[in-house]
Amino acid sequence: MLLGKIVGTAVATIKTPELAGVKLLVVQLVNKQLEPIGNLQVAADATQAGYGDIVFMVRAREAAMALENSFVPVDLAAIGVVDTVDVDASIKNFELPRGYTQFA
Repeated sequence: MLLGKIVGTAVATIKTPELAGVKLLVVQLVNKQLEPIGNLQVAADATQAGYGDIVFMVRAREAAMALENSFVPVDLAAIGVVDTVDVDASIKNFELPRGYTQFA
């Protein structure tokens, strides 16, 4: 799963019929300190999240299954709104080394 902050919305007037009524969020990925990382992404909204919310997201098949209509053509979906992020101070880095996942 990924963490991200909603920084806007995207509007698509022409899209696949399965995405009718699905809000598209512009999301900035964040790390465990909630600092921005990487490029902006567009995610399908399965949570009714809003601007400024921190959300957790899934990719690939899990994203396609997260919406009301299963297996819609999406690659990233917001599936929950985060209330707090608490990380044990003794944990310096819990990221996988490069090569263990294609999304790192």
